[in-house]
Amino acid sequence: MKEKIYLSSPHMGGSEQNYVNEAFKTNWIAPLGPNVQEFEGAIENYLGEGNHVAALSSGTAAIHLALILLGVERGDEVICQSMTFSASANPIVYLGATPIFIDSELDTWNICPNHLEEAIKDRIVKGKKPKVIIAVHLYGMPYKVDEIRKISEKYEIPIIEDSAEAFGSSYKGNKCGTFGDLSILSFNGNKIITTSGGGALVSRNLKHKEKAIFFATQARDAAPHYQHSEIGYNYRLSNISAGIGRGQMEVLDKHVGLRREMNQFYQNIFRNKAGVKVFKEPNEDYFSNHWLSCILVDERTSGFSNEEIRLAMAENNIECRPLWKPMHLQPIFKNAPYYGTDISEKLFEIGLCLPSGSNLQSEEKVKINDVLIHLIDK
Repeated sequence: MKEKIYLSSPHMGGSEQNYVNEAFKTNWIAPLGPNVQEFEGAIENYLGEGNHVAALSSGTAAIHLALILLGVERGDEVICQSMTFSASANPIVYLGATPIFIDSELDTWNICPNHLEEAIKDRIVKGKKPKVIIAVHLYGMPYKVDEIRKISEKYEIPIIEDSAEAFGSSYKGNKCGTFGDLSILSFNGNKIITTSGGGALVSRNLKHKEKAIFFATQARDAAPHYQHSEIGYNYRLSNISAGIGRGQMEVLDKHVGLRREMNQFYQNIFRNKAGVKVFKEPNEDYFSNHWLSCILVDERTSGFSNEEIRLAMAENNIECRPLWKPMHLQPIFKNAPYYGTDISEKLFEIGLCLPSGSNLQSEEKVKINDVLIHLIDK
């Protein structure tokens, strides 16, 4: 059996073990401790002055708490980008609210400003102004930050910036994870850096961080006994996982550079191949970490389909995946309102995610190249 080449596998930098060992040595085996504070501090320093970070058990938990902090309740409506992973939308339903899905635009594959404003106007006419906008930086590509913020301010609807896939990306020189009224990060095993499982909530308001930690630690009131006046959750990141995160922060920029090299690797392969387009920044305002490198395949022009590429790679034990299936096409959300045309559907139909790990070795790249060149030549 050939050793598998994964789409995006964890990549350790080397010092993670030291921080984990320190946690064992000092017996900080809990959802609090020095690693948690130091990890939060490292993220705050990376994102820039004025950002406050609460380290949590997952990016999904961060979205859930962000919705709570912004006052989302049962019966509310929350706007969400349709083309995303289900974790962007599921927490809306946790709270008994209704997701309103919005189509993508072709420049960044993210939430379309035109359809966003159309949806807001229509929901207001229907008597229910949306409570929150969830905008996603898909595959590390920043969404149209200025245009979405302008709409947000015009209608006074706050933004939750889903930067789960975009840690290390930036827009006009500012880091993704700093553009929302609340922002979230993910450190799942397949992300640009990992804590095995984990995430974070980011805010410019220190009180939001403090309240998020309060909710994430079962909402215990300040009393000598266990007293609860609000519903809480077990969402705090462990000191062990945070130790991994401290080590990963030391190699974040290196990982971003290596992922961007993988994107260039695919640009070189498909440079002269008609019908295949590698997803990249639309202009110099955007800087993507290229968490995953993706392509669009026009079968009529290229002579092969995205599915043929996926199967050819699978035969050689190389993992590829279709793009995210839009949420408005998912069985669980079939009755949710949707605003747009068919952009996200077409992207899903002809798109493909290619192996993008920062730890891919030279021989693995040669193998990937050989499979793709064979298809191109054929």
